[in-house]
Amino acid sequence: MFAKLLLCVLSVVMSAAALAGCAYTSGTAASQNRTHITIMANLHSLEVPSDKIEKLVEEKTGTELDIQWIPDGSNDEKVNAAISTGTLPKALYLKNAASFPLFRDQIRNGLFWEIGSLLDDYPNLSRLKTEVLNNISVNGKLYGLYQERPLSRQGIIYRKDWADTLKLKAPATLDELYVMLKQFTHNDPDRNGKDDTFGLTDRGDLVYGAFKTVSTYFGTPNGWGEQDGKLLPEFMFPEYMETMKFFRKLHQEGLVNRDFPVTGKVDQQALLLNGKAGMYIGAMGDVISLESRLKAAVPEAALDVHNRIKGPKGYGVWANQGYGTVVLFPKSAIHTEAELKDVLAFFDRLMSAEISNLIYWGIEGSHYELKKGKVVPTDNTKLTHKEVKPYQSLLIGGPSTISGMLEPEFPLRAKEKAEALTKDNESMLIHDPTAFLESDTYNEKGVRLQETIKDATYKFMLGLIDEQAFQSEIERWLEQGGSKIIEEYNASYTNAAN
Repeated sequence: MFAKLLLCVLSVVMSAAALAGCAYTSGTAASQNRTHITIMANLHSLEVPSDKIEKLVEEKTGTELDIQWIPDGSNDEKVNAAISTGTLPKALYLKNAASFPLFRDQIRNGLFWEIGSLLDDYPNLSRLKTEVLNNISVNGKLYGLYQERPLSRQGIIYRKDWADTLKLKAPATLDELYVMLKQFTHNDPDRNGKDDTFGLTDRGDLVYGAFKTVSTYFGTPNGWGEQDGKLLPEFMFPEYMETMKFFRKLHQEGLVNRDFPVTGKVDQQALLLNGKAGMYIGAMGDVISLESRLKAAVPEAALDVHNRIKGPKGYGVWANQGYGTVVLFPKSAIHTEAELKDVLAFFDRLMSAEISNLIYWGIEGSHYELKKGKVVPTDNTKLTHKEVKPYQSLLIGGPSTISGMLEPEFPLRAKEKAEALTKDNESMLIHDPTAFLESDTYNEKGVRLQETIKDATYKFMLGLIDEQAFQSEIERWLEQGGSKIIEEYNASYTNAAN
């Protein structure tokens, strides 16, 4: 013990970063001086997990944890109550990415610690991606850590057996994409002698349905784009109109389900699963559940995934902001910078490969086995849901920022390919330049005004209005607050650049 203590003292002389490391030397050595950390975390399961993983994390990090699990359905209510009563924990995990913008006012009002200037002192936290940290910054300053999400899962899932029957390769261009949809509709791909199939199954969602992904194939900006040095919304760009015309053509020719604007995700997927549609555009990772369910009904069916569709401007796909949730550090619970550094030291250790694998996969031999270096989870899903899965919500960073995080063995070739193509998407991302910008008018009116554009977009694709009428809806958007949003975003953009 004395040797370990001496080593820690010597390391203080060498660097301040090592001091943070001494705080979690080992559970035994630090048992009398553990860092006590309170955490409020979102709970996606029906019951609070056992503390088996929690005890191991405490032992390995030399901390005493007090985790308050907040059921997903009551998360916002509990967090707001904690703010009003001054009972926030030292680490607050927000419900999801959509929750973060709602906390910007509290951040600006000084409720949380700024941590950007400290991250370089921590070997693991300093690996977090700059572009994602920028997306969770407020007024150019960083107040939180994030849990990683792939920047773009978007691509195409299609019936490989149908394509093979029709001697079609994966579409490489927008024209080839159209040809595949047309042949899936008219050339009897299932060889049942009936005219009972069509190309694309879609749903009433302009973002996570097919529209936004195809739109970026055309070269449309992601949310907002720059034109003549000025930021403008995506629907004011000609590529957005070209995308609408493409879907209008699909609808007129019966190459997409005719009621797609009012179709939900379950019904959208059902059209693929029951053999009616041949293509699904969205998250490529959905292939694992879609193929297993499809094969249960049609054993000879096969799905494949594809991501590179060349458009007029080359390759592109829209990027999300790269995070699933954000962790904030309330000043009401952390009273000094020294205390903040102790908390960050814990999160730095939490981001190590050892602890990340523990909270994400569980215990080898109990919750998973290793096969050629890849994780094979136990078939006992009841056990993993009780002991492991809730702790996954504590993960900081993710596979691209954690050196040594284990990867799963994928039972389906298409799923393995989907993961590879998700990584490939990072070479052609189209980012939203307003992700970290501020607009009070957007916060107040943006969602309502967007409904005007959403309705006009669907009406155009269904052939109910023409280009002139769509432009009239843009003018209405501008008059009702859109002009102010443009002005505020551009002012924020200029300030950020300076």
